[in-house]
Amino acid sequence: MVVGDASLNIDTLVIGAGPGGYVAAIRAAQLGQSVLIVDKSELGGVCLNRGCIPSKALISAAHQYENALHREVFGISAENVKVDFGKTQEFKNGVVKKMTGGVAGLLKGNKVEVFNGECMFINENEARVFNDHESPRYKFKNAIIATGSRPIELKPFPFGGRILSSTEALNLPEVPKSLIVIGGGYIGAELGQMYSKFGAKVTIIEGLDTVLPGFDKDMTSLVAKNMKKTGIEIVTGAKAESAEQTDKDVTVKYSVNGESKEVTADYLLVTVGRRPNTDGELGLDLIGVDVDERGFVKVDHQGRTSIPHIFAIGDIVSGLALAHKASYEGKVAAEAIAGQPSVVDYKCMPAVVFTDPECSSVGYTEKEAKEKGYKVKAGKFPYAGNGRAVSLNHAEGFVKIVADEESGLVLGCQIVGLEASNLIAELGLAIEMGATLEDLALTIHAHPTLGEIVMEAAELVMGHPIHIISR
Repeated sequence: MVVGDASLNIDTLVIGAGPGGYVAAIRAAQLGQSVLIVDKSELGGVCLNRGCIPSKALISAAHQYENALHREVFGISAENVKVDFGKTQEFKNGVVKKMTGGVAGLLKGNKVEVFNGECMFINENEARVFNDHESPRYKFKNAIIATGSRPIELKPFPFGGRILSSTEALNLPEVPKSLIVIGGGYIGAELGQMYSKFGAKVTIIEGLDTVLPGFDKDMTSLVAKNMKKTGIEIVTGAKAESAEQTDKDVTVKYSVNGESKEVTADYLLVTVGRRPNTDGELGLDLIGVDVDERGFVKVDHQGRTSIPHIFAIGDIVSGLALAHKASYEGKVAAEAIAGQPSVVDYKCMPAVVFTDPECSSVGYTEKEAKEKGYKVKAGKFPYAGNGRAVSLNHAEGFVKIVADEESGLVLGCQIVGLEASNLIAELGLAIEMGATLEDLALTIHAHPTLGEIVMEAAELVMGHPIHIISR
């Protein structure tokens, strides 16, 4: 295409084709907008290509391997169970390819124009998109910025060689014999435990007093207990100081309570958070989009920036860096552009960690509800009281429901255990609808299913559980 200085016209320009951007583009197109989406990398963004999806594919494979090794309780024995990690990576890559192809089909089916390249704002209503072959200009009525984030790189631990970001950790050609993880948040915990299941000796170094900081302590203690039981060494309250690598290994020096220590492994994975992609050639400063001191774009309750017709969503705005948050914000932004009264409301935003056991949370924790001024009642129903959990040999865990004592209104829920990632959806719906404990308790759940734990947790908080003795 040769355009010169002439500008093409578009209703909505979307920059970034991750789970926020492509969802926003499709919703805008559904609402009658002509849409151009621009991304310099693969459709689906970090989540689909280098994050959520490939990591879950590898975690699923790790579970399969572990299950094959430990079937004795069911009376099943298997010999010579081995991992061909090259084929495992092929499986992961196949999943990613299938999903990216699906996104491409969805965009095409909704008549969204796709440009593979970079984008730079010229002014508030015009941008240039470019790659090695072309550089057309577009005039737009509205824009949605969804450029995502990247791993934070610490000066003492520069990425390269045997020092890995999460991206490189997902693409190792073989299972390392040993792995150090700096950062015990959800990425470090998931990937560390995944490689441990495949046979690596894993050490997690965390600065705070627990892995998965920010989650309910009852949940994190159970996850940590299971990690330690399977051979993962967890060092908390630690300060990672430096790393020295050779062509064969890497040594990390750290301190705990002032005492210097060190550990050596095949690789070091650094997972200490993510940084918003608001710098570079995008030109936000050129057009006057306000960002905070950490680089996050300032937005209102619809995602509008300091320039009212330009929106920002996903990891580049403050809050949890979650794919489903980005998708939700993308829909709200697209609907706001179309003149609908949509606004963001995060009270039902679930958080999920795919450790073993899984963790999930939605709404308030008991502590948060009390801090908000509620008079709270709460209770935990154990997986051990559920027939399906016991028959699956996964009796560890609980469902905890937090409710308003006077009205019974469901305020929050925390789950740790098998399929916690799926069970939490029912509680998100309950909070969204303003459901009470009685509503959950009166909802008949099929037997035997894990979903019954939700029903029985509600009955427990109400004071009349059936399959546990109330004390």
